[in-house]
Amino acid sequence: MNRSALVATALAAGLFACGAASAAAPAIEDFGKLPAVEQMSLSPSGDQVAYLALDGEARKLVIGKPGAAPTTVVNIGSVKPRDVEWLGENHVLIQVSQTVATSAEFTVDRLETLQSTIVDVATGKLTNVFSLEPLIYHATFGFEGYARRNGTEYGYFRGLTLGGSGNGLVDFTRQTAFIQHGYTDLYEVDLATGHAQKVAGGSEKRDTRWVVSAEGAVVGQSDYLTREGRWSVFPDTSHSQTLLEAKDPTGDFYLMGQGRTPGSLLVHEPLEDGDWAFVEIRRDGPSEGVRLFPDKSLRDVIYDPLTHLLVGSVSNEEPPRTELIDPVLQAKLDKAMHPFRAERVALISASAGYDRVILHTDGAGDSGTYFYVDVGARKAFAVGWDYPTVMEGAVAAVSLVDYKAADGLDLQGVLTLPPGREAKNLPVVVLPHGGPEARDYLGFDYLAQAFASRGYAVFQPNFRGSGGYGKAFRDAGFGQWGRKMQTDISDGLAALARQGVVDAKRACIVGASYGGYAALAGVTVQHGLYRCAVSYAGLSDLTAMLAWEANQAGEVSPELRYWRKYMGVTSDDNAALRGLSPAKLADQADAPILLLHGKDDTTVPLVQSQLMRDALKKAGKPVDMIVLPGEDHYLSRQASRIQMITAAVAFVMKLNPPD
Repeated sequence: MNRSALVATALAAGLFACGAASAAAPAIEDFGKLPAVEQMSLSPSGDQVAYLALDGEARKLVIGKPGAAPTTVVNIGSVKPRDVEWLGENHVLIQVSQTVATSAEFTVDRLETLQSTIVDVATGKLTNVFSLEPLIYHATFGFEGYARRNGTEYGYFRGLTLGGSGNGLVDFTRQTAFIQHGYTDLYEVDLATGHAQKVAGGSEKRDTRWVVSAEGAVVGQSDYLTREGRWSVFPDTSHSQTLLEAKDPTGDFYLMGQGRTPGSLLVHEPLEDGDWAFVEIRRDGPSEGVRLFPDKSLRDVIYDPLTHLLVGSVSNEEPPRTELIDPVLQAKLDKAMHPFRAERVALISASAGYDRVILHTDGAGDSGTYFYVDVGARKAFAVGWDYPTVMEGAVAAVSLVDYKAADGLDLQGVLTLPPGREAKNLPVVVLPHGGPEARDYLGFDYLAQAFASRGYAVFQPNFRGSGGYGKAFRDAGFGQWGRKMQTDISDGLAALARQGVVDAKRACIVGASYGGYAALAGVTVQHGLYRCAVSYAGLSDLTAMLAWEANQAGEVSPELRYWRKYMGVTSDDNAALRGLSPAKLADQADAPILLLHGKDDTTVPLVQSQLMRDALKKAGKPVDMIVLPGEDHYLSRQASRIQMITAAVAFVMKLNPPD
């Protein structure tokens, strides 16, 4: 379908306005803007839609009928929205985060705190979860589901119970009551009144998760004993019966929710054959369980919004394939997706019976479009765009590239080619992903598209250790941090150069988080490959990073054991870490480096970039550093994204001109 026609359709619907298409390259700032629309969600009936919309520099929550003027608008302000979800037909849950200073009872001085707000759709009334409770910390630590019982609607949240007397935390500031323990309890919150009552308790000795049924009963609980690295599943909160138990030092096992029927649970576990499995177990007693989706690599599973039962899965294929267990529902979804079969299309949200769905497309000439589809009425129209100023001619072509590592391992990457240029001897930006257990997919990537708009080929390698390719591929990255995980990246660059697509002598490397580490390692651990490197929130001193992680999560935490596995060490003082740490190799840096870091990053601390900057300056190497005020690890603020993308593109264009 022609994008201009889609624009006209949406204008007629009155939901969004969009400028005329233009083949000229958009301003770099247009790629750096936050998506104009995101987190779009249908109510269970499909009659209403809720989503986040960009309003200048801020965001707002919009609720209304698809294709009509909104009935409720909530200004979000400067906080960072993380999730929008319907709680039945009458309430919407919005979760936002903010970095706050903590009190002395915490082991860390700053915390990315999540606040959950319940929006009454009919009245517009806002209720912050736990705000009415003086002895519950006024932040949430997880949402466990929605229930309706005897005509009353409830939400279930993990909360931190306080001791003493007085008032709890005033939203995103310090509390006056005291924190008596570090674990969370499960609370049932009345959606109409906002009042909470505890329904299950946690423990200092274990990390606990709960599964709640559509009627509000706890029908599953998992415990993780941190010190022992042992994981267990129980049918309720009594611990009188153990359904499943496993040794799990790095957190590979987890309880996902209910299975296909009310008497079952779904667990994620590694199998002895070396891959992941989704196993359904019965609550009425130990059993071997049933492996679901046995021949598929899955990106996600899907639950019914009302029953909370498992109804389908999303594959790791390109494009992803959504498969529903009920053939009647699958037929409806196939019918909804059929008009978009020539595009990359994904299911975003659906009504309880899949009669109405929200789909998202992107790809050739499409920077991201949301469609509302009424299957029974055979009606579909666009309801919003991710990047409305990035039109057809400015969207670069994206494809998958297969290549081999030096040791013969089969690898894959994503290649974005600049519009209007022949795919021959192009300047290239190598853009490794974060994680490192993540991966890049086909689709519109705002940073890759920004560089492509300036004439660069952009290569995003899915090196060993990446997620989405099975457990064996993930595990192949253990012990290869800065080693084969690093050479997998440059092997992809070499393969593209042999094919004549890129000019390997005109390459820069750019990345964030682990990708930021890979960018720094590309010009310190490795040499002679890149003209420049850009790191956003990258790790530079692995010893210091592991010590910081131990302080955050604990010396025996699964997180710390996980990172040590990737780095191939058993302790923080392992001498091998020095040879893998860019800050320790600053005197060997062979290209200029740009460092960017959010001041409020609680995932990779700012000191990691500061250590790199100081080491490079001491060694007399060229370095620039930009600290983004109020920004976290994820570039959640529009001003920060624009500043980052503008600085990164300008830096690369100066040192590796596209022409």
